[in-house]
Amino acid sequence: MKKAILAEKVGMTQIWNDQGQLIPVTVLAAGPCEVLQVKTVENDGYEAVQVGFGEIKEKIVTKDGSGKKVVRNPHGATKAEVGHAKKAGVDAKRFVKEFKFENASEYVAGESVIKADIFTEGDKVDVTAKSKGKGYAGGIKRYGLHSGPSGHGSKYHRHAGSNGMASDPSKVMKGKKMPGHMGAEQVTVQNLEVVKIDAENNIILVRGAVPGPKKSLVVITESVKAGA
Repeated sequence: MKKAILAEKVGMTQIWNDQGQLIPVTVLAAGPCEVLQVKTVENDGYEAVQVGFGEIKEKIVTKDGSGKKVVRNPHGATKAEVGHAKKAGVDAKRFVKEFKFENASEYVAGESVIKADIFTEGDKVDVTAKSKGKGYAGGIKRYGLHSGPSGHGSKYHRHAGSNGMASDPSKVMKGKKMPGHMGAEQVTVQNLEVVKIDAENNIILVRGAVPGPKKSLVVITESVKAGA
């Protein structure tokens, strides 16, 4: 992997291309991502680049005067996070992630910055994000199961039907589609096309939809199926 960046989902819109086609796109505020650490085989056993993205307050709340633990500001950074960032000479970041770049040795902690122009128009990318949480959902909403008869004599309407088996094997099989928590899971959409790059404003437009709500973290990497 040679290309990757962290981004924030802004929302969806549509643009016209040169052929007069209307293209639905997702707007992603990509980077800038500052390099916090470069990992090497000698020191860490593998090569990778650790990057930080997003501003965060350096308000550290760990213990009060009596020694009691205090819940820290959710928008603040811990002492370890601040110290790790300052070691590289940068401010603490909200999100930190490693990328196993093939050219990791070319990056320098505290100096190198990954921006939106790491990608070019026409590139194929994989986008990973946490999907929207839908809460507790039934089988119909969660898996698209069919509902039962709507008449008064029906014994069930939106129930998933029989859950168990006969006397053999007398159990609910693993993977049975049942009601439960829906969404809030890591989802990767592969082989999306980069439609437009605005390097000056660190904006990437990707064709189609991207998982997650607005302002959520999105990881953009070069597609593993780019040549497929």
